[in-house]
Amino acid sequence: MMTTPDSRSTSFLSRLWRDRAGNFGIATAIILPVTAATAGIAIDFNQMVQVRHALQDSADSAVLSAANALAKDKTMSDAEALDMARKFMKAQFYNVVPGAKTSETTEGELAPVDPLEAAIGTVVRNKSQSGNTYDVTLTTQIDVPTNGMTALLGWDKMTVGVTATARATSESKNAMSMYLVLDRSGSMAWDTTTVNAAQPTKCANSRCTRTTTNYVVKIDALKLAVANLTTQLDTADPEDRYVRTAAVSYEARMHTPVGFNWGTSHTLSYVQALVANGGTDSSDAMDRAYKDIIKTSEDTAHKNKNGQEPSRFILFMTDGDNNQSIADTETLATCTAAKRSGVQIFTVAFMAPSKGQALLRACASSPSNYYDAQDAAELVAAFKEIGDKAVEASTRLTN
Repeated sequence: MMTTPDSRSTSFLSRLWRDRAGNFGIATAIILPVTAATAGIAIDFNQMVQVRHALQDSADSAVLSAANALAKDKTMSDAEALDMARKFMKAQFYNVVPGAKTSETTEGELAPVDPLEAAIGTVVRNKSQSGNTYDVTLTTQIDVPTNGMTALLGWDKMTVGVTATARATSESKNAMSMYLVLDRSGSMAWDTTTVNAAQPTKCANSRCTRTTTNYVVKIDALKLAVANLTTQLDTADPEDRYVRTAAVSYEARMHTPVGFNWGTSHTLSYVQALVANGGTDSSDAMDRAYKDIIKTSEDTAHKNKNGQEPSRFILFMTDGDNNQSIADTETLATCTAAKRSGVQIFTVAFMAPSKGQALLRACASSPSNYYDAQDAAELVAAFKEIGDKAVEASTRLTN
């Protein structure tokens, strides 16, 4: 009987299938490289994710730094800002991922161009009513070598790329509404530990036969602190287009407040007229500040004049503690509601006892928004720093 080629092939495959002697070795030879390559890809993928995170963080930090620099230094050129951003990104990235550094070259060889130094960057400058804005963008990529197992598939490297953009505003003309809630209780008539530099001594008796140290009175220190704060706001908004202020004072009861208006002159006049007397109950004053500052009329006023949605701030100050615990409970509830509504609360404890300090700590939007002033100088400094925070340039990542 004559055997055809097809039947011979079929017969050979049949014998091979029945012969199990060498099949395991063949299967192992086929599967092992695939398994090794798969394991290599998993390792390299994990490394790639880590490198990308580090590169993105470095790029984000770099563009933020460059945007801030442009906002603060009007003489800086776009090229200088981008050069600074590339160097910043390179230094930070290689500090986190030192193994990614370009390999050293021998004498006579040309050093390869570092991919981070070659990052593509752009700067976009814009002017608007709210100030000069600077958008800084960096786009970069870096090759990550693979391990030997992944190389079995023909991939000797993987490329990781990122883009980061940040914006900074050079002028502090972001719309804001600020409400001052100020303690005018009897203890505000007490002396501080700060000597009055303008008049360091005063008469100790009616005939002035004896003198004594003349310390700054608490209520006068408060007036000075508010004057400094309003000066900062006026400097940031000399045309009264972006800043609206209001104030309310309290002792055992809430006194009639001065409502929101453009600028600060009405608020400063209100504070300068304060007289210290009475007990302490901050609950109604805080409630009034909260209800007034979240009114839609504030949004409307800003929209009609500057086209912006305002940031909202409450500055809450006391030198004592509430006479009744219910006032603490109600004040804290108002603070909680205000913070949930997006109002940022700054608090200042002015030579206050521990109970008053505890309430103000709890009311503050963050630990850094709470200030403990132990003398007149520290009170003025606290109000100044609050003013700085309220009007400081806005910098944020936009992509």
